[in-house]
Amino acid sequence: MTASLVAAVALSAVGLPLCIARTAVGSVLSRLVGLQLAGSVVALVLVLIADGAGRSSSLDIALVLSLLSFAGTLVFLRFMQRLS
Repeated sequence: MTASLVAAVALSAVGLPLCIARTAVGSVLSRLVGLQLAGSVVALVLVLIADGAGRSSSLDIALVLSLLSFAGTLVFLRFMQRLS
């Protein structure tokens, strides 16, 4: 295992449960922060896996995930603004 794969496993084991815990409790905005953070963590894990495995195709998936996560956050905020 390369250092990138070890870092991906460690980030998945530590980072994602913290993001899920943040998403599970709190106000709507704090849950949104947890969801946005989870998207960033997953994108970083995909980049580390692509580096460790030597496949550049996973980099495209990480880029698309980060762009869609940001766009989804903006759409959700717009939806919440219309409700209040």
